Amino acid sequence: MKAASKQHSTPQKESEKKIKLSAIHHALNSDPVNIAALRKHAISKGGLLNDEVRRKVWPKLLNINVHDHQKKSAGDITKHRDYSQVVLDVNRSFKRFPKGMKDDQREVLQEQLTNIIVQVLIRHKQLHYYQGYHDICVTFLLAVGKDMALSIMDVLSIHHFRDFMDSTMDRTKHMLNYLFPIIRKANPVLHDFMQKSEVGTVFALAWLITWYGHVLNDYKSIVRLYDFFLACHPLMPVYLAAAIVLYREKGVLQQDCEMVYVHSYLSKIPQDLPFEHLIIKAGDLFVQYPPSAMAKEAKLHYKQSTAISKHGDFESAVQHQRPDAILQLMRERSRRNSYPSLRSQSSQVVKVAVWALSTAVGVAALAVLNTAAEFWV
Repeated sequence: MKAASKQHSTPQKESEKKIKLSAIHHALNSDPVNIAALRKHAISKGGLLNDEVRRKVWPKLLNINVHDHQKKSAGDITKHRDYSQVVLDVNRSFKRFPKGMKDDQREVLQEQLTNIIVQVLIRHKQLHYYQGYHDICVTFLLAVGKDMALSIMDVLSIHHFRDFMDSTMDRTKHMLNYLFPIIRKANPVLHDFMQKSEVGTVFALAWLITWYGHVLNDYKSIVRLYDFFLACHPLMPVYLAAAIVLYREKGVLQQDCEMVYVHSYLSKIPQDLPFEHLIIKAGDLFVQYPPSAMAKEAKLHYKQSTAISKHGDFESAVQHQRPDAILQLMRERSRRNSYPSLRSQSSQVVKVAVWALSTAVGVAALAVLNTAAEFWV
């Protein structure tokens, strides 16, 4: 019987994937695009399944028009103040590229990576490079290619990552300050032990500022987390950090209650963590202990964080997007109108399949998380 069940497990999973892929394409082709549904699928078990789907969905989650994203060069990148540091970090990032990749192929990607990073910094002069930023960029480069990676980092750098790109670490520390109030609410015993050890939150710094890209070796795990983070509130990486600490409770409490031991244990993140389970846990924590409540617990100024305070406006802007097929048609019409001599008198009518909107668009991230449980089957 066990052998029989194993034989049927793979076809069943493939069937579930096909159903999910169909639902994702349905949401992408709704007019306006069903952002609430895309978020649910990004959060739910398995995330967005593969990089081909991510290339279509990630831009929608960030309100990027794939047919009109910026390709204009920012000029001579070598003159930027951070260029030398970026090159050093990128040259040390060879382990982030697929094993077995030829040196010349990796060198091309590293050059593209450097170009992406410095172009974003040139476009937004108020932003400051930080070590770890390249770990995020390389993931997007590998997943969606250089042009779309640039567009994605251009948006994320002035939204989700904005606090990390100040001239000081103050706002980044502010975001990490949410960690202990969450843990205290969920597990007072563990919280008190960590407080007594004076471990602080530095162990989770690299997790937050690289979206775990620096501390995880498995590419699939990293992009799975990126699906989750792109669909959620900017503080979700902190909630995931809380979920990881809570999951490792037993190991933490077995340490000597001193900073050096607890920090050493927590900072070495296991590579085999059950991320699907932890994503559910992080979502549950977010619903039970929302950022506004945790800000009060930690006696923090909720609007001190740029990423948090402006997230509402970002959410609103994302909601009203057209499907890619319609955007492409509009672009083609605009191009033909700009060049009348290219118009064809006998051109065929372009048919665009548009599905009816299946659920209300404009559902807040909190509601998405509240209803996400139905997808964890």
